[in-house]
Amino acid sequence: MTCPQWPRTLFVERAGLSLVRPQCHNASRMIGTLYIVATPIGNLEDVTQRALRILGEVDLVACEDTRHTRVLLNHFGIKTKTISYHEHNERARAEQLCQLLVSGKNVALVSDAGTPLVSDPGFRIVSAAIEANIPVVPIPGATAFVVALTASGVSADQFFFAGFLPARANARQKKLEELRTVAATLVFYEAPHRIAATLKTAREVLGNRRAAVARELTKIHEEFTRGRLEDLGQRFSEATRAKGELVLLIDGTADEAIAAHDAAIPGQSSYRDLAERVNELEVGGLDPKQALKQAARELGLKRADAYRRLVAHKNRRSK
Repeated sequence: MTCPQWPRTLFVERAGLSLVRPQCHNASRMIGTLYIVATPIGNLEDVTQRALRILGEVDLVACEDTRHTRVLLNHFGIKTKTISYHEHNERARAEQLCQLLVSGKNVALVSDAGTPLVSDPGFRIVSAAIEANIPVVPIPGATAFVVALTASGVSADQFFFAGFLPARANARQKKLEELRTVAATLVFYEAPHRIAATLKTAREVLGNRRAAVARELTKIHEEFTRGRLEDLGQRFSEATRAKGELVLLIDGTADEAIAAHDAAIPGQSSYRDLAERVNELEVGGLDPKQALKQAARELGLKRADAYRRLVAHKNRRSK
């Protein structure tokens, strides 16, 4: 069988990597496979049989923390070599792993818990592998936010997963303002030391919606706390700081509820008032930017806040 003539150097532009594809006698033998393997988020019994087989068959397991993953591998008698792959070495390690893949090695990518790439490292190596025509195969399993949705008591028909909210208070508030008109359930990961502040800000920005906090999912101290945001804020106050990994789920809301929440805040104008005033000013001859600036000033809003409201409402309408 004649081997295709690969170019000596393959540039993976999106990942910023430069790979050298070796000469081969049988292309099918020379290209490895990148497996994206989901691992348990707590209870080791949740690992799939397929995941265990892949982890045992590959040449290398790339993981956030080799010590953490070795606990899982040792529990199931898997001796595969491991290598670190985390946010601090992702760029260099992605290039190294791609070289191994194009040389015919099979690599499994895992995170400390759950599905890789979901608020975890991995995007760079996956992008590079795809650009290099390396097979990328997902091995499905547990994901914390999906597990939380199923038992939260909050609607799971439609949801918007936003990962971690910003750590800084102002940025966190702005992000929640952008999401306030999303009708679907909002889902976030949150750190224990920030959950009290996040619940307080969510109550102020979103209103007193139904919500749930899922803690230590599938572990011994698994706990779901359900109620209104105000109730949860009291439950997770600084005096009773939470421990463990957390998932926050907040019920989506309709236009009428948003308008009612806005009306209940002194001096707060709804996006309907804003949109109507912007439209009136545009009809009167102002260009969109000028109209937005003047409408925001009249309604006591910052221009940036007014712009975010209109964009969020437009995005929701387009879904």
